[in-house]
Amino acid sequence: MQPTLVAVAHGSRDPRAPHTVLALLERVRELRPRLDVRLGHIELNRPLLGDTLRGATGSAVLVPLLLGRGTHVKRDLPAAAARAGHLHTRLAAPLGPHPLLVEALYERLLEAGWTPGTAVVLAAAGSRDPDSAVDGRRTAALLGERLGGVPVTVAYASAAPSVPEAVRALAARGHHRPAVASYFTAPGRFAAQCAAAAPGPAAAPLGDHPALARLVVQRYEEALAHPGRVREPAAAALA
Repeated sequence: MQPTLVAVAHGSRDPRAPHTVLALLERVRELRPRLDVRLGHIELNRPLLGDTLRGATGSAVLVPLLLGRGTHVKRDLPAAAARAGHLHTRLAAPLGPHPLLVEALYERLLEAGWTPGTAVVLAAAGSRDPDSAVDGRRTAALLGERLGGVPVTVAYASAAPSVPEAVRALAARGHHRPAVASYFTAPGRFAAQCAAAAPGPAAAPLGDHPALARLVVQRYEEALAHPGRVREPAAAALA
């Protein structure tokens, strides 16, 4: 049997978030009908990741529904895999940066009313990890190319620059009504906060966009083909 795909969501107090993630995973199941696809949250929502892993058998690939490298990807997921001593686990890369993410961002902007030539603020959660900032800037560069070379500036809900600061910086360059692209997988406080600061169109979170589902499957398959981070079952668990 193929290893279980365990999609790892952050978790949110927004009641819409779990429903959005479940809708995304339904799209993943449509792409791979015979694949065992399960959900685990890092915090706030059930099922928690630890509970999901305890209920799995054999082998599993943890696919973070996270958009860049940060503490959750670098520490929390490996720690959760290590605690699941009965499983053979692999850790997939985070979803971003990737052209499929950019395609989803582009289409969400079009849905919100973005017009060619309009500058964009790419609104993300923010992280203390410098690699996360690098990933965000890479996504912004790819999105700018996809939008025909318009300025795309990264801003954060919990770090600097904030969305209002990025909007002012673009206004100083002559872009007075930039759109906001929501670099979030699901609705939540941070996504709403960023959208509220948009002087122009505010795109919806990535949600269950078909390109995102394809990317989840691709990260799973990449982890199987290039198992850079594999944890074997504990000997005691196999005895």
